[in-house]
Amino acid sequence: MDDIDVPQYFICPISLQIMRDPVTAITGITYDRESIEHWLFTNKNTICPVTKQPLPEDSDLTPNHNLRRLIQAWCIENASNGVDRIPTPKPCLDKFHVLKLIKDLCLPQLQMKSIRELELLAAANERNRKHMAETGLPKALLMFILTCFKQGRRLDGLQEALSILWLIRIPCGESKAFLVGNDQIIDALAWLLGCNFHNNFTVKSHAASVLKMLFEEASSSVLERLKPEFFERVVGVIRDKITQQGINSALKVLLIACPWGRNRIMMVESGAVFELIELEWRSPEKKTTEMILGILFHLCSCADGRAQFLSHRGGIAVVAKRILNVSPAADDRAVLILALICKFSGTSVVLNEMLNVKAVSKLCMMLQADCAAYLKQKAGEILRSHSDEWMNSPCMDNASLLTR
Repeated sequence: MDDIDVPQYFICPISLQIMRDPVTAITGITYDRESIEHWLFTNKNTICPVTKQPLPEDSDLTPNHNLRRLIQAWCIENASNGVDRIPTPKPCLDKFHVLKLIKDLCLPQLQMKSIRELELLAAANERNRKHMAETGLPKALLMFILTCFKQGRRLDGLQEALSILWLIRIPCGESKAFLVGNDQIIDALAWLLGCNFHNNFTVKSHAASVLKMLFEEASSSVLERLKPEFFERVVGVIRDKITQQGINSALKVLLIACPWGRNRIMMVESGAVFELIELEWRSPEKKTTEMILGILFHLCSCADGRAQFLSHRGGIAVVAKRILNVSPAADDRAVLILALICKFSGTSVVLNEMLNVKAVSKLCMMLQADCAAYLKQKAGEILRSHSDEWMNSPCMDNASLLTR
């Protein structure tokens, strides 16, 4: 196959593979359907990758039947050289069929058959997922989960329902509309996070992802009425070290809930501070670190949060370690965490620990680093406020600090 000269117009500009289902965009460029649909619907790109012209998500993709037949004929001619035949693409998903499957979800005798077929369709391709999201399936699946929760029993089909929602995602605006009058779905998803399933980590990861989708559009009235058990379950996702996507979803949920004081107290009581520090010591990806430091900043704004932070022997050390090593956003949160600790909990023991774990050195480095002016100012304020305690540090130049 490597030695065969494949006609250039058989190759998809995105995947650089032979097209299996060529479609032509409104810009005149032909792509493989799966690649261009992923480009539009999953990656949310609205520019043609070749011409750089506008390519809206809802623009038509016209099947190029002549090119597909040419590719199929060429594959047959070169079968002896190891080229696989390209099968004829399946027809587009019929929305009326999806609507029938949604109705069948309400019938106990057809429920499992319906939800399993929906999962197979959602897993097949981006086009199916787009059509399924447009038929109202997300709302139907959320109602299915909510019904299971209200009945207090784990019905068959919950794993599949979460998997479908994770695949098709909840369209923008639908989460907010659904939460009006159905805010118990938050409790239902938290309940699922506490259940044990055969495929435990995957199911809980999907539940956390769906929860994140809902939280991103939740109103203040929903977020200010969360319960202690909710935070225990979400923190449990972090503690149990499920999938990275599940952990990031749980972190996003906590971050969105942080602005409310009662939520911060419940997070602290659920052991969030300890688990966040433990997670950060495993050196996660940049996005994860930024969220962890963002949540810790909020939790350190209350006395119990600072106490829990300082009770972990690695709290100050891991925050100091991230300064100037991750991103400007991480620097911002890390410096503000240290500022809160120094201002409200700056005992001799704490200040000495900051010296020992090189937090003071990092603050001194910030004064010389290429970072935002307000961060330099904040670092200088911290250093000046405790200069008597740290005056023997090799990195401290008291004269220069006091004049900045």
